[in-house]
Amino acid sequence: MQETPKRNKQSLPSPGEPTLLPPDKKKRGALADFVALLPPEVSVQIFRALDIRSLCSAAMTCKRWQLAIDGNDWLWKSHCLTVRAVCQREIDGDRGSGYSWKITLLRNYWKSKVKQEWLSGKYSNIHSQNNLPEKSMYPMDADTWGEILEAELER
Repeated sequence: MQETPKRNKQSLPSPGEPTLLPPDKKKRGALADFVALLPPEVSVQIFRALDIRSLCSAAMTCKRWQLAIDGNDWLWKSHCLTVRAVCQREIDGDRGSGYSWKITLLRNYWKSKVKQEWLSGKYSNIHSQNNLPEKSMYPMDADTWGEILEAELER
């Protein structure tokens, strides 16, 4: 069995090794924590490039990332406005009630997916409830079902 050489904590980094931190600060995971290293504006721009699922996953990575993501409502706004294209009434109602962009998004994300499928006619030719996928029956209010019914009647 081969022994791997132990590196001296004060040794110089190899040519391919990142040098963002002094050698004595390079601990497991420290290089991955760009939130601690970069200005907050830069971290927000990085997080802003993530899709909704990735943003939620990133928020669960560590406490620092969670605070950076959850503490910046602006990160959630663009995603929420995308959902608003399908759930305008719902989004506007939640925002009018004082919900943050994140909470508004979390309250309406799955509803928007299901509502979009219904409005696009995906379920127009379903002959029984047994033929509906499980998520197609996401709980929606009477106004939302009214919108779906109107779309069906127009087809």
